[in-house]
Amino acid sequence: MKDDFDVTPLKKKKKVNSRAKGNRFENKIAKILNERFNTKEFCRTPGSGAFATTHTLPEYLKVYGDLITPEKFKYVIECKKGYDGEQVSDLLNPKSTISNMIDQAHRDSKKSSKKFLLIIGQNRQEPVAITNQTDLPVKGWMFRGYIDDLEIAMFKMCDLMCVDDSHFFLDNT
Repeated sequence: MKDDFDVTPLKKKKKVNSRAKGNRFENKIAKILNERFNTKEFCRTPGSGAFATTHTLPEYLKVYGDLITPEKFKYVIECKKGYDGEQVSDLLNPKSTISNMIDQAHRDSKKSSKKFLLIIGQNRQEPVAITNQTDLPVKGWMFRGYIDDLEIAMFKMCDLMCVDDSHFFLDNT
C-alpha cells in the first residue's frame, strides 16, 4: 500500500523577477525595432519610463515611455510583459490591467505629443500592439474600436512590422 503514493517532496517554483522579465522584454522589442528599421537608436529608457516621472527635468531632456526612439519616430512606446490572465474582452473593463496600461500609454502620448504604441508580451505567445493610430494599413486587425472616448486598434506585432516606414516616421521636409 505504501508504494502506491509518491512521497517525493515537490520542488518550489523559482520566483520570477518581474523587473528583470520586463527589462528583457524591452530589450527584445528594441532589438526587433532596430532590425526592422535598420538603426541602433531604439533602446531602453533609463529607469524604464519611471525616471521621467520621479525627476524634474528640462523639457528638452524629458523621455516618455519605455524605449528611447529615433528623433522622427511618431510613437511613444510602452512595453508590458507577463499579463497572461488578460483577454481582448478585458479592453472593455475600465478596471482591468490592460485598460490601466492603455491609460498610462495615452498619458505619455499626450505629454510627448506623439501617438502611443503599447506592446504587450504574454508567455509563449506573439506580442500584440495597441495604438491610438487607427488608420494604419495593418492586415489582420484583432480589435478596433473605442474605449470610453479613445479610439484604439490592436494587432499582432509581426503584422505591424509589415507596414511601410512612412507610417512610423515624420516627413523629413
